[in-house]
Amino acid sequence: MKRRIRRSEQEYSIDCCALCKLNENCPDKYGEKITLKSHELTVHYFCLLMSSGVYQRGEENEGIYGFLVDDIKQEVSRSYRLKCAVCKKNGASVGCYVKSCRKMVHFPCGKQHQFIFQFTDPFPSYCKDHSPTQSLPVSSCVSEPLSCSVCLDPIEAVLSYSVLKCPACHGSWFHRDCVQNQAHSAAMFFFRCTLCNNKDMFQQEMLRVGIHIPERDAAWELEENAYGELLQVYQHCDANKCLSHSGRTNSSRTGSFQILRCMLCGSRGTHRKCASLNAFETDWACEDCAAAVDATASLPRHTDSPQPAGQRRSRSSKRSLILTPRQSPIVCKRPSLSGSSAKEILQELASQISQHHPSMPVVVSGNKVLEAAMELVKRSDFKPSHALAVRFTSSKHIPSPGNTQRFLSLLVQQLQNTIFEGPDGAKNLTLDAQALREDVYFDVGCLLSLSLIHGGPPLGFFSRALYQHLFNFPRDTPLTVEDMGNTVFADKVKKIQESKSLEELREAMQSASEYLEVAGCMRPVDSLSDKDALVEDIVSFHLITRMQLPFQRFCEGLKTLGVFDQVQMFPGAFASLFCSSPDKLTAETMSALFTVKFSEQEETTGKESAVVTFWRHYLVECEVGRCATSLEDVLIYATSTDVVPAIGFSPNPTLSFLNPLDPAGAFPESQPSSNHLVLPVVPSYQVFKKNMEYAVCQLTVMQAI
Repeated sequence: MKRRIRRSEQEYSIDCCALCKLNENCPDKYGEKITLKSHELTVHYFCLLMSSGVYQRGEENEGIYGFLVDDIKQEVSRSYRLKCAVCKKNGASVGCYVKSCRKMVHFPCGKQHQFIFQFTDPFPSYCKDHSPTQSLPVSSCVSEPLSCSVCLDPIEAVLSYSVLKCPACHGSWFHRDCVQNQAHSAAMFFFRCTLCNNKDMFQQEMLRVGIHIPERDAAWELEENAYGELLQVYQHCDANKCLSHSGRTNSSRTGSFQILRCMLCGSRGTHRKCASLNAFETDWACEDCAAAVDATASLPRHTDSPQPAGQRRSRSSKRSLILTPRQSPIVCKRPSLSGSSAKEILQELASQISQHHPSMPVVVSGNKVLEAAMELVKRSDFKPSHALAVRFTSSKHIPSPGNTQRFLSLLVQQLQNTIFEGPDGAKNLTLDAQALREDVYFDVGCLLSLSLIHGGPPLGFFSRALYQHLFNFPRDTPLTVEDMGNTVFADKVKKIQESKSLEELREAMQSASEYLEVAGCMRPVDSLSDKDALVEDIVSFHLITRMQLPFQRFCEGLKTLGVFDQVQMFPGAFASLFCSSPDKLTAETMSALFTVKFSEQEETTGKESAVVTFWRHYLVECEVGRCATSLEDVLIYATSTDVVPAIGFSPNPTLSFLNPLDPAGAFPESQPSSNHLVLPVVPSYQVFKKNMEYAVCQLTVMQAI
């Protein structure tokens, strides 16, 4: 028997792997191919790593990465007696980790037949019947994928061995081979979800489903002189006629013959004098970039800082373009937001708001909130990532968080009457030529994003059709005539839809002929059944086709601070925030908003507990109308807003207590800047109610003045 083993082993050359008997050198598939000539031994690293009967008993520099040569030879001998379940040949060294399963395979055979190899201690392997699988969450609000997020080719939306998904966002799906190639390229330090950018949870899941992640730097970081070109500075004058006597490559440190590079592409240059630039000018764009910017300047993409009217572009000549420096867009850089609610996602986006930079001042004259907001976004120094400092001219108080809340609440109300039409709570975009010319669609989208991130109220006025067109949610839901709202056109389309005979249908079409001509829907009808396709085409034209440019600019505005991208990723989570009115305040929800902070003295805790009971009873009476104040009035008193912000309160509202010397004359105190309410400890509910009503009503009267 021993002689037969030796003769069989001699049938394979030293270049073949002793475990799988293949001669291939493919590090991505089988790991590094390692040969020890002194021992006449060659193995693939993955074949060795996944073998069931060999362990690292040596140091890293002994044998093959800690696998001793004698141990490897013993494993070769052991595996020779085992038959592969795939190719039926001897030498199967990899077994299913489930003890009751007896399947053994060569490593390459296992890869071909959907074995899962987990490249993490204890390096188990699983056959097709026992391999770990993925599943969708029970309440997933992520739409089904259309393509692989790595190669962008179409993908079947069914989880399997070949199709995997990100465990963090559930929206990034990919082919197994694609994500394995990505892992080999990015390696441990850069391998993450291409959609949500999650790293830790994503890598753990990929290891679980058999993706190998090399423990090294990324492939592009290991290339020799990979970034050598970045160290070369372009030094050449590309003007049609160079005026330098020293040649086009000559550049002085300062002055007329200093070479300036294109501020947009950096791959073209000119001497100052050759481009007719003044000595103090440092910004210059080449002809190609100038033409591109000039073509799109009428529709600026100011996701961070829009230029004011009349200053969005300036030309010095046909050959050069002097531009104000553009700021980089503000977007969410690390949106690891899987399974989060809309409030949690907005809170993550709000981390972009800088408290270390000067606040953006906003001065509101009277009730002209919309005018002040439009002026804000058109300022050249507008930065949505800076905090807002709002001051109403009718108020003598300095800017405060309460003013910001009031400003954003009024702003959302007034924005509904700008580029929107339809009933309250179900508005669509309207087509307005002047608004397009002045780019109001962009500005409104920008302001809505700004409001959501800076603590404004939920929007709650988008129609189902508007939200579906913006974010494709819910999917595969057809638009109807009702989605057109209460418009003259909708009434005419309804008459077409409600036609009972062919004659009625033709009469209804004739009465709406002008609109049908514009929509390209005026056509002969031969039967009553033609009306369904006709109505569908009209609704599609009215709500989608004619609104393409407004939708495009509105979406660009919503991208401010990364809002649009996150809503598009999690449309189900945001649907109620955009389309449903905020839930009416109740005594229960109001009480749950506030965290009670009792005193540390035990002798006062009992009295304070009684005041908490008074507080809850007072909220119930406010809800049922037995008080002079409403729940909204109380919330305004404590936090300066009458509705819970879309992003939630920051900090969370709290209650504390005051032990006065004269309880009868003690009134509650509010600290809206910190969402804090101080309740006096009083002996009876009647005194508590009287003092609460007085304090809240006083604030209401002051605001009215």
